[in-house]
Amino acid sequence: MSRFSRSVVRRSLRLSAALLAILAASPAMAHAQDDGKGFMFGAPTGSFTLNGGWAVASAGSDLFSFTTNQLTLRRGDFSSPTFGGTLDFQVRSRTDVMLSANSAGMHKASEFRNFIDNNSQPIQQSTSFQRVPILLGVKQYLSPTGRSIGRLAWIPTKFAPYVGAAGGATWYQFKQAGDFIDFNTNNVFSDEYRSSGWAPAAQVMAGIDYAVGPRYALTTEAKYLWSKGALSSDFSGFHKLDLSGLATTVGFTVRF
Repeated sequence: MSRFSRSVVRRSLRLSAALLAILAASPAMAHAQDDGKGFMFGAPTGSFTLNGGWAVASAGSDLFSFTTNQLTLRRGDFSSPTFGGTLDFQVRSRTDVMLSANSAGMHKASEFRNFIDNNSQPIQQSTSFQRVPILLGVKQYLSPTGRSIGRLAWIPTKFAPYVGAAGGATWYQFKQAGDFIDFNTNNVFSDEYRSSGWAPAAQVMAGIDYAVGPRYALTTEAKYLWSKGALSSDFSGFHKLDLSGLATTVGFTVRF
């Protein structure tokens, strides 16, 4: 595993641990116990989901076009696995306020397509691209998530589809390191180019919860993120970096 991949995993684990700590501190957990007979004592007040899946990068800006034209990279190489979590709090019977954070990152070696060095060797470098959106939004269920029996028992609906929207910010980093060509002199030199920061972000999503018990569910979700980030002076002359893309995930949900 590369140093970049280990960093992505560490960020995802720290993110998940932080969200779990918030969940553990919630007093609502004391009222979320089920009796083993298919129902909970009282309707849930929220949920926590750990998820993983695949994040497709749109990679539509001119820096991606330049990179894929000059180097042995394809647009699809900027897509990557994604990991993260979502914390929901119910504000109405079918409406949740949600806080989510995910991390997606890639690291890939490449070389110039049409150039070699003076020793007839490939001119090699590596490219890294990471996105970490942190979003606050609203999730609207399209049908009841469960039903109450009497004053205490609550039974979940087997399938609960939902849609939602969120806004926030995306932390991003684009880095290239290795050997490059000065196209004015055709000289080969070693360098590292890096750009990172925060950018505004918006997201829409649709998903479904499949209940596997009174407190637990499997959650599948598709979400599309819109975001563009400014580039540092290392990439002067290029427009904003496209951080948008579609992600599909599968998660394990715990109601509390």
